[in-house]
Amino acid sequence: MHIPDGFLAPAVYAPLLLAEATLFYVAYKKVTKLVSDDSVMPFLASISAFSFVIMMFNIPIPGGTSGHATGVAILTLLFGPWVALFSLSVVLLLQAVLFGDGGILAFGANAISMGFVGAFSAHFAAKFASKFTNEKASWFVSGYTAAVMSSILVAVLLGIEPMFFMDESGKPAFFPLGLDVTIPALVGSHVLFFGILEGVITAGALTLLNKVNIAMPEVQK
Repeated sequence: MHIPDGFLAPAVYAPLLLAEATLFYVAYKKVTKLVSDDSVMPFLASISAFSFVIMMFNIPIPGGTSGHATGVAILTLLFGPWVALFSLSVVLLLQAVLFGDGGILAFGANAISMGFVGAFSAHFAAKFASKFTNEKASWFVSGYTAAVMSSILVAVLLGIEPMFFMDESGKPAFFPLGLDVTIPALVGSHVLFFGILEGVITAGALTLLNKVNIAMPEVQK
């Protein structure tokens, strides 16, 4: 779901960069509360590294982007949505700068879609699902929802480009494909495959952590 540079108009990516900077600052203040606990930060770094690795396995899909797992639901369920947003933002920035995976100018769009939307949709989906099902199932729902909701925002951001931004000849100036392509391609693939993958990875990882007695109840709330 990494959006490259050149796909979004300045009128789209500029306010998203500003919004991400604001959200990142709020998230940073939340993370600083964990720094004093020496047992938490190494664990957070390890899960963030896991997120970094699985996001590097990009599968190209129609609609101008790619699909992959993010690990945002794992971070959210362990540390809360604001810490997950912070970690995902750092991971996405490193991927953009070091590997060109996602654009620098598109960083705000990527961080908000996968970090902010992903983290908070995972958080609320888990809380809602836990009322009706068991813990492992709620973990799966959390991961699945995060992936699908993130894909919706990416599909909309890309799909509106040819509707509003055209060159002098009337052709799309940036991303050329409309919502009739991006919604089925991006959202459809995440509903049918990548969301399930995210849910399985989320439930599997948290189950494994519980089995080896790695739990962080003090930061789960």
